[in-house]
Amino acid sequence: MRPSPMAVRPAGGCSTAAAALAFFRLRPLGRAVRPDAARAGWHFSLYGGCRGRQVHSLVDSVLEELQSQRRGRVSAKIGLQGTKELSDNKIDKRTLQKGLLLEFQKDSERFLLAVVERPDGKKNWKVTDQNGILSSIKPQQVTYVIPGIINYNHSRIDEFIKKAQDLLDPTVLECAWMELSENDKSVTVEEFAEIVYGSKESLESYCAHFLLSRDIVYFVKVDSRDSSVYQPRPPAQVEELLRRKLAKEAAEKEMEEFVQLLKSAKASPLDAKPSKDSWLMEEKLMHVMMNKGERQEMYDVRIRYTEEVLSASEELLVDCPDSDKHIRKDLSTLKLDDALSAARLPDGRIKVWIHVADPTSLIQPRSIIDREAMHRGTSIFLPTATFPMFPQRLAMNAMSLQQGRGCKSVTVSVILQPDGSIENSIIKPTYMLTYESATELLYMNLEEEEELRILQEAASLRAQWRRTQGSIDTAMIEPRIKVANPDDPEPNINLYVEDQSNPAMQLVSEMMILCGEAVAAFGSDNNIALPYRGHPQSNTAVSAFTHLPEGPARSFANISVLRAAEMDFQKPVPHGVLGIPGYVQFTSPIRRYVDLLAHYQIKAFLRGESPPYSAGDLEGMTFIASMHVKVARRLHSNNLRYWLLEYLRRQPKGKKYKALILKFIKDRKLVGIQATAVVSTGKVGDEVSVVVEVAHPRDDILSVTEITEVSDE
Repeated sequence: MRPSPMAVRPAGGCSTAAAALAFFRLRPLGRAVRPDAARAGWHFSLYGGCRGRQVHSLVDSVLEELQSQRRGRVSAKIGLQGTKELSDNKIDKRTLQKGLLLEFQKDSERFLLAVVERPDGKKNWKVTDQNGILSSIKPQQVTYVIPGIINYNHSRIDEFIKKAQDLLDPTVLECAWMELSENDKSVTVEEFAEIVYGSKESLESYCAHFLLSRDIVYFVKVDSRDSSVYQPRPPAQVEELLRRKLAKEAAEKEMEEFVQLLKSAKASPLDAKPSKDSWLMEEKLMHVMMNKGERQEMYDVRIRYTEEVLSASEELLVDCPDSDKHIRKDLSTLKLDDALSAARLPDGRIKVWIHVADPTSLIQPRSIIDREAMHRGTSIFLPTATFPMFPQRLAMNAMSLQQGRGCKSVTVSVILQPDGSIENSIIKPTYMLTYESATELLYMNLEEEEELRILQEAASLRAQWRRTQGSIDTAMIEPRIKVANPDDPEPNINLYVEDQSNPAMQLVSEMMILCGEAVAAFGSDNNIALPYRGHPQSNTAVSAFTHLPEGPARSFANISVLRAAEMDFQKPVPHGVLGIPGYVQFTSPIRRYVDLLAHYQIKAFLRGESPPYSAGDLEGMTFIASMHVKVARRLHSNNLRYWLLEYLRRQPKGKKYKALILKFIKDRKLVGIQATAVVSTGKVGDEVSVVVEVAHPRDDILSVTEITEVSDE
């Protein structure tokens, strides 16, 4: 066989020899994992890597050969189903039998090899794992059945593991990814084994499964109808994941050095303590450490903008061309309440306009400011500070809707049917000239605000219609904190409560949901690739919680059984929680990057241009932004909790608080949002009186005790 260019290219980490061994079957790959790794759960870090793009005719030929054959494994010869038939929830008692060698998930962090011994009840099986421990496992715990092995003895597992260690070389992941990603080719475990090792026998197939299932950078598992398939991630995702991996390693090293410095300083005599300057460093990233008892969490968050980004931002502020000027419509004659407008049509139906800020009139896809926003994902709002997704002057001035001045916006207009469903929707760029607070109007002079009454009627119609479609109430009472002077020894902490069920918030929320449904319908009608967001209905019926009082208790129960959200980038998917057929986040393009992506796509369509991003592009970019959003949410949640505990710590000892029982935990009942206490009587939804015994923000400790009211009688 004549070597392809891949066989002779030197590249960082994926050497000439490694590439040849990986793809040309010359001999087994060198040992890449420590011998003791199996006992430790087989954790390893990816290292090295291939760079550049080459021809991959060998991969093509191998895949074509495999695809022309039947996909059955060697185990089919002995009457057993292969792993692709055993994947996920398809494994049941009939597909397992004594003597099979399999991998199962012991807990959230450990995967072990084991031999099947005998049935245990109706569905479970007794297995002996690599440590010689006999245990019972559920079919759902089985992650891989090694093909071609039968009547295996558990005493030979160590031998199998040692042989596997000699074949495990994580560098082949990048090499294989480079070859497969050029044509976006997905592979099964067996195909990957054939490409990498030249064989899909038991040992090679397991090693291929091991590498692919533990990989968090290059490949992602996608389940097809009859097998588990691994798809190469888009290059943008790989680049971001590698960047985050390196950043995490750098942060861990920095933390280790910081801890050593602390220990050294503590051990030093008083006259030899390090100077203040020795604790300072150049602040490129903010590493926020939150103490959780003995555990520390570190967050990698961008808080500063480079000079290049700031310079590009200032240029936009000086010169603000409007590429959509020729298609804009002036809606300044409409009265606008919190960026909402409404009117009653002659036939009695209601027409609603939802006006959303239009940052894409300034920001171009793939520009330096756009890339920076993607790598932030969202604006971060902490009790102590705000870190906007865009530079502040740009976000607060040129982009935002502001009272009393002409502002560029994207308006979604919707006509509601009498039952609250959508008849049609139109999206267009607009100008707007006024901007007022719906909350103030609702509470101050609702009787005098005819348009606001129409909006409230529209919101009520929508809420009723969504309930008929199975929507779930998730409105909660959330604490909010602002810290005015966080650097002072005794910061000023202001606590307030956000009730998501109040009329103003419900009105705005309904209009935002309406906007998201209208954009999804518009995108579907015009075949526009968008980040469509869905949410499957819970397996638990909504009626299961009707015995609970309306409000936080019922909402908490509803939230506790929700299933994971879903995304599609070609067509809408039902959003069972909201009770609508499709949904696209669209109303916050200044502070959420996924909303901005939707604006790019819609605006291009309105201009008669091709959308800037394909469905695949959107998926990769949404993935990157979502990773940063998750970090931002954890940071916000933990920061809020820290200052909430600090607020409670400062309150007078014995101060009484009203708490709400939300859930039973064995013999205790969960009180409030984040505390537990034993209560004497009561049921879910009841109010009880409590006092705070201990509030320790640094150790994340909150202890409350019920106060039993004593009658004067």
